[in-house]
Amino acid sequence: MKPPIVDISEPVTLIGGGELGRNDLDDALSRAPRLIAADGGAGPALAAGHIPEAVIGDFDSLTAEWRHRIPGDRLFPIREQDSTDFDKALRSIRAPLILAVGFLGARVDHQLAAFNAVVRHANHSCILIGAHEVIFHVPARIEVPVARGDVVSLFPMRAVTGRSHGLEWPIDGLELNPGGRIGTSNRALGPVTIETDQPGLLAMVPRGALDDVIRALAPAQARAAE
Repeated sequence: MKPPIVDISEPVTLIGGGELGRNDLDDALSRAPRLIAADGGAGPALAAGHIPEAVIGDFDSLTAEWRHRIPGDRLFPIREQDSTDFDKALRSIRAPLILAVGFLGARVDHQLAAFNAVVRHANHSCILIGAHEVIFHVPARIEVPVARGDVVSLFPMRAVTGRSHGLEWPIDGLELNPGGRIGTSNRALGPVTIETDQPGLLAMVPRGALDDVIRALAPAQARAAE
């Protein structure tokens, strides 16, 4: 196995070339100040006055101007076309947490590919930051102190079973499946606990719960490292 391109013991922000809200990058960097770009994500990073510590991707979206402004030792091309730049970046980063911006909104196919990558690299704690919600892969057990009435959507990317506490409609005894029953538009009765029997479940909670999700994923990451 190749060593990771980026090996950092603190949270990192990963920026993509997709839709980026006005405060998305600042919100991420305030929590994870080390900045990595996935290919075309270097453009909005530079536009915001930041030079990424590393740019990872097939470089089909990296313009000559952007390449000229970034030191050569920070450019890490991965030429294969069998995976997305987000996937290439995820598998090339070792960090306790990745806050990903610029991967949601705009093209639906890009969003679906991002969801696929988050599940395929479920050993990473990665949070996708969107305009209204944050999305993350549910570990074996997680407790998130969301507020009563908050929308908590669960979407399976493969067949998943598990249990929940604090959801208006519990998932106990159900098989969630992308081709069958899903769990969108559930509501919190207060803090929510979710346990899963296998990987593959995405959770979507209000963006205002970002810090709560970051704290909730920390114990899960510690357990995964044991």
